[in-house]
Amino acid sequence: MRMIFVNLVIKDLPATRRFFDALGFSFNEQYSDDTAACMVVDENIFVMLLTREKFAQFVTGRIGDPEEATQVLTCLSASSRQEVDDIKARALAAGGREWKPNMEFGPMYGCSFQDINGHVWEVMHMDQSGG
Repeated sequence: MRMIFVNLVIKDLPATRRFFDALGFSFNEQYSDDTAACMVVDENIFVMLLTREKFAQFVTGRIGDPEEATQVLTCLSASSRQEVDDIKARALAAGGREWKPNMEFGPMYGCSFQDINGHVWEVMHMDQSGG
């Protein structure tokens, strides 16, 4: 079985952990320390939140600043439109910022926000009922 690890550079590890904890995510402490936090998205999906110094160990060249340019759009699925709205509300209450207005594309409804490090997150509900 494959696993996916999204790696993001962050500015303040304790504040970043508090932000994602407020959104309801948990952390795998086996892969976390004072330079990294392993956020559990699902059974085989993780986001490694890495301090700049730790992130630099894995890359060659310059590290981009998400406050200056969008580096990636990370989109998570939601089970309902209400869950989309709830996650966005928790993100904004925890210090995140509005990124774009909520969107609706046929059977898809979603939102987007920036986390406290400037990374863009989307949350999308895809109605597969056909109605």
